[in-house]
Amino acid sequence: MSGPGLIEQEAQFEDSVEYVAREIQLYGMTGPAVMFLEASRPYRALGSQAMLFFDPYLRTIFGGGSDAMQRVLAEEGGIDRLIERLEEIDEEPGWDA
Repeated sequence: MSGPGLIEQEAQFEDSVEYVAREIQLYGMTGPAVMFLEASRPYRALGSQAMLFFDPYLRTIFGGGSDAMQRVLAEEGGIDRLIERLEEIDEEPGWDA
């Protein structure tokens, strides 16, 4: 099944992955995030539901970015794609703090 709706959903998903990956990089947590995501793969569905439950608290702590993280965790290959993007970002040349 293809079409404009599917392409738009894929673009939104990739935007969410990019946003979450850049936020993780901004805080210098790329390594710990990759390890945590690798360890939490079996609990993917539970993590997505837990984020819904804790949404008010997460918004207070992290601002409005929890929608993107929830979208990434809800997708079947979301954790894999996020790990992949974090590793790509980690290999990009740039300034180290």
